[in-house]
Amino acid sequence: MSEQSIDTRVRVQGEPVDSYPEMAPEAGRGTVLRIAAVGEDVLHRRNKDVEPAQFGTPELSALIDNMFLTMYAAEGVGLAGNQVGEDLRIFVYDCPDDDGVRHVGHVINPVLDERDPDQTPLVVENEGCLSVPGPHAELPRAKHAVVRGFDKDGRPLVVEGTGYFARCLQHETDHTYGRLYIDRLAARARKKVLKQMNEMANDVFARREANAAQLTDASS
Repeated sequence: MSEQSIDTRVRVQGEPVDSYPEMAPEAGRGTVLRIAAVGEDVLHRRNKDVEPAQFGTPELSALIDNMFLTMYAAEGVGLAGNQVGEDLRIFVYDCPDDDGVRHVGHVINPVLDERDPDQTPLVVENEGCLSVPGPHAELPRAKHAVVRGFDKDGRPLVVEGTGYFARCLQHETDHTYGRLYIDRLAARARKKVLKQMNEMANDVFARREANAAQLTDASS
């Protein structure tokens, strides 16, 4: 029997599309924002849920636009609202899974399905964070993840992923609850990451600034 073929179409908000640009269209309307770094209060507490009255507003759409462009400038695959200083439970993503399928979208008020340890094993892989600029560390995450939430217009949304994309979904949902990946590390590993961050951060910031200038020039 032949192995089942994989549908490699890009998934936008969890749904396959036949074609999609190199960057999410939202980025073309966005502005690059400053990314908060570990230690800033907004990163270390549960953020506010987006309220029903905020769905469908120009302000929410503009935030998503800005987050996409900021994520690309920082060479990330996901970015949460608190990482750009917004006290709101929201994240954007543009991330491949382990089969090379690209996933793009945003999730508001995300909630992860509880992991069944008998059905979903933990996988240890390297993980990094735009708010911990530079270093990576090995961290166990569920191999498969399901996130439930809403889109910017308030429509219910279910996004699921495996491998690297599952890790992204878990990482970004963690952000909305005020948890960084380094908070899941043992004390010694966390200390090592923070030391590496202090050594690497300036180079990372310089590259982000160069990327932001290039993206801004390209869209003007």
